[in-house]
Amino acid sequence: MSLNEEVDLLRQIPMFQKVEQSKLKLLAFTSERLVFQPGQTVCEQGEPGDSMYVIVDGEADVIVNLPNGPLTVAALKKNSFFGEIAILCDVPRTATVKATSTLTTLRITTDLFYRLVSEFPQMTIEIMREIAARLDRTTQDLQTTRNELTELKKQHDG
Repeated sequence: MSLNEEVDLLRQIPMFQKVEQSKLKLLAFTSERLVFQPGQTVCEQGEPGDSMYVIVDGEADVIVNLPNGPLTVAALKKNSFFGEIAILCDVPRTATVKATSTLTTLRITTDLFYRLVSEFPQMTIEIMREIAARLDRTTQDLQTTRNELTELKKQHDG
């Protein structure tokens, strides 16, 4: 794929839409394109997070390891990104991500990520929006689970 094709691909990703052409070329040149086959692990919960990923094509599952086994908590598709929490919070990976189809990603290192967000406030806003949306979904899921447990307890006690 040519550099211009790569830039056109990046331009389709909401997080990069307002980034100027020359910076997208730099991003395309300095980031690493990786392809994963179905079932292949992209990153593992608990390992150090030295990069984030943007899905260029394909799909992946986000899996959290719990004491009673793994739990799939989200499905990611084209234009989704992941791995930013480990970079932003300087913590180990919070989940495992596995390809569910042939998955093409753009790997963005920590240094490049910080350079991009410092130069492009709009990109920072898009990342914050996505993280806030994830938090909202998690809160709703927790509330639903809490309500179901309360109802089960009432049935059991009553």
